[in-house]
Amino acid sequence: MASMAQHIPMALSFLSSVASGLHKAHTPAPLPPAPAVPLQNVSNLPPGNATSSAGNSTGAVSVPSNTSGNSTAGSSGIAISPIALCISCQAKPKYFDGSKTHPYCSKTCATTKPKSAPNGFKTGSGGANGNCDFCRNRPKYTDGARTHDYCSKACARHANPQRKQSALAPASGQTCQAPGCTNPPHPTGDYCSLAHKTLSENLCILCMKAPKMATSHFCSQTCIDDAEKKGPCILEVPNGHVTFKSVADQFKASWRHTNSTCPTVRRIYKIILPANNLATFDTYKASVEAKGQFGAQGRSPGNENRRWHGTRRACNLGDKGHLQFCSTQTCSLCSIIRNSYDISLWGKKTGWGRFGKGIYTSSTSSKSNDYSHNDCKSQLKAILLNKVVVGKGCKMLQDSTSLTAAPAGFDSVLAEKGGSLNYDELVVYTNDAIRPSFLVMYDEP
Repeated sequence: MASMAQHIPMALSFLSSVASGLHKAHTPAPLPPAPAVPLQNVSNLPPGNATSSAGNSTGAVSVPSNTSGNSTAGSSGIAISPIALCISCQAKPKYFDGSKTHPYCSKTCATTKPKSAPNGFKTGSGGANGNCDFCRNRPKYTDGARTHDYCSKACARHANPQRKQSALAPASGQTCQAPGCTNPPHPTGDYCSLAHKTLSENLCILCMKAPKMATSHFCSQTCIDDAEKKGPCILEVPNGHVTFKSVADQFKASWRHTNSTCPTVRRIYKIILPANNLATFDTYKASVEAKGQFGAQGRSPGNENRRWHGTRRACNLGDKGHLQFCSTQTCSLCSIIRNSYDISLWGKKTGWGRFGKGIYTSSTSSKSNDYSHNDCKSQLKAILLNKVVVGKGCKMLQDSTSLTAAPAGFDSVLAEKGGSLNYDELVVYTNDAIRPSFLVMYDEP
């Protein structure tokens, strides 16, 4: 027994040596630093500053203890590459969720300001690629005058929680353009939210307080009546309003002259006519609808359509701040808006018409532009978008200058391109078949 006891220390020493050798044989070689993956969803991060202790599941990468230069001591005493550290606290390893490595070690660090810029980034620059100083994932916001330190108000608030107003806040006094809202607008627009932007795009163009009705430019019969009492007049439609977009899009889509670029629409005005002026138009439309039953065919009552008309402008109506009609006899624009179209004036300016004595419009904005002329000093041109009762149109390709009415059984003439015309024309032969609806101001082509 004594002899056996003498050999125990030697056996334990031998087993210790074998175990040490096996441990070294199974120790993995150091891995290269794992690149940081941009944070997409902080909900995947663990709470607090906790990190996983299972191997390298945190995304931290071990490096030899004798590495010098860009190594930092982690909480475990193991040297960790700076690129593998949380970009906020720079003390804990980045969190690895099993498929990607997040920039932060936890949710807490994901919503707090970084203590200092990690190696490879410059403070105030958002990194080598000029990203936000806080999240370092999105580009910094540029307002046209200067580039801010952050990509958004949210990042600015997280980075500077002690400040009541973020670095991206608008100039003093600016508020959301939605009616009744006193919140500051988002840096990239005039509204504080998408909901308020949508609301403002659909407001009544008279009171600008309530959403317009689906089939009207106004919110109620009260606003319709109030507008008609003010007529004849023009109401400016706000840029960004659904009505502005509808008219501007039609102008652009129907510009068909290939030798010129479609000019930019600058202002759009809704033409408000008195109730009695509109009543005769509505009566005529109803009679055409009764004959043609266009509604049953999926068309608008009376087959009403929007068509362009260019004419002569002698004043600055439609320019910024110019809303009053002039009394100049040669200003056809003011005359048409004030009194609508008058077929008795036919021929006084042109002397003839390809399709006789009628009122001419076109679905092609660039064709009507050819008839738009300024007898005043203005950087903008004017064109009218009209509502026209087309009814049953007679298609024609060749001139018929003797017409004083649409051919028997028809309500209008649809002059198509391909014959004597390069672009289409729509001709009606009664004043009640047409009313001016919008005045569109655009750049000189």
